[in-house]
Amino acid sequence: MGKANRVRRKAKEKERKRRTQGQPNSASWPPFALYDPPTPEELAVVSLSGALDARQHGNEPAFLEHVGFLADSSPTRVVDRLLLRTLTRYVTDAWRSGWQPADLVRLSRRELGVRHARLVTDAIAAEMRSYAAATVDERWQEQLAALGSGVWWQRDEELLRAGDDRAAMVTCAVQTLYRLGTLPPLAVLWPIPGTARREAGKSAGAVDERILARVRALLAKAEATEFEAEAETFTAAAQSLMARHSIDAALLAAGAGARSREEPQGLRLGIDAPYEAPKAVLLDVVASANRCRAIWHRDLGFTTVLGFPADLMAVEVLYTSLLVQAVTAMTQAGSRQGSRIRSFRQSFLSAYAARIGERLAEASDEVVRQAAAETGKDLVPVLAAREQLVDERVEKVFPNLTVVGAGSINNRDGWASGRAAADQARLDVLHGITG
Repeated sequence: MGKANRVRRKAKEKERKRRTQGQPNSASWPPFALYDPPTPEELAVVSLSGALDARQHGNEPAFLEHVGFLADSSPTRVVDRLLLRTLTRYVTDAWRSGWQPADLVRLSRRELGVRHARLVTDAIAAEMRSYAAATVDERWQEQLAALGSGVWWQRDEELLRAGDDRAAMVTCAVQTLYRLGTLPPLAVLWPIPGTARREAGKSAGAVDERILARVRALLAKAEATEFEAEAETFTAAAQSLMARHSIDAALLAAGAGARSREEPQGLRLGIDAPYEAPKAVLLDVVASANRCRAIWHRDLGFTTVLGFPADLMAVEVLYTSLLVQAVTAMTQAGSRQGSRIRSFRQSFLSAYAARIGERLAEASDEVVRQAAAETGKDLVPVLAAREQLVDERVEKVFPNLTVVGAGSINNRDGWASGRAAADQARLDVLHGITG
């Protein structure tokens, strides 16, 4: 908006100079030189600024008028390049404010729609062309790959021509710009593009990718099989791998002592509608059982989880698996009881999360005892020290946390069914722990 004012002042200054230079009867002052009209790009900048300003003030008629001018402007490549250039600049600003690729796409889909999320994905691809691969964090690149973010167009002005309805596409772009321009700041969890540095070797707590791949494969089989015994075997094996890997990482870091540079890290997991509150509680209890801390951003649709790498890995895969199991059990229970009402499902998931928390806490304590017996070491002070580091990280990143309730429970059948389903959930990590 500041640039639009500068453009208007520039145009007025041009006119003022033309009016005052020379005399009316001078041969050097032809009438047609009185005014130098703004360029197509200047007009596009003013219209875009006007559209964003109208959006901010809730003036829908003015917004549509400015967007209509942008859609009808000629040459179209001027507008298209301006929109893409502005989108990429806003994406860069988002990185500096703590946002990650998955965060931007998730929020766009949640608040605006699929078309907007696709445009954000393309804008991210355009922005990422500015960085050498060696300066982009590997986790960032994994998110980009998962999103399918890549440059598919030959020329930048082609980006907004993917759809048949140009007015709709320009409207989508301006709506997206407004949302990206009003993002709240978040904690910077990973190095932003252009600042990452690849280090030789792995830290003491780095996640073993082979173990992670095995865990995910086992859980996928557990969720896919129709046979309870097979699912039990797959899930127990996956959780055994997670538990032992986390403990081994803690012992390795403790043995490294001052030489260890491992610090708590973070990740964000989406909390999708419906029933966000009990899903956030489920993630919270899973995080707590794995010595992590979860902070729910209710209005943004995700939770930030802070902890050490091996523990974060366990939280991500276990929460994903338990959520699948919970939704499946909830659907089946509602169908059996002829109940599909919202209160039943809300109560079901709340009860499920509460009971899972109890079971995870019990299982976690027993795993530590068994691992201590195997290794002959007292793990309590080692794990307590790591939890303290995580708590300190939370206090630093989120100094003004607010505790809120997860919602009321007003359906007795849903609560009972949820606890029963949690008792059936596959959490057996008490035997057969393997390295």
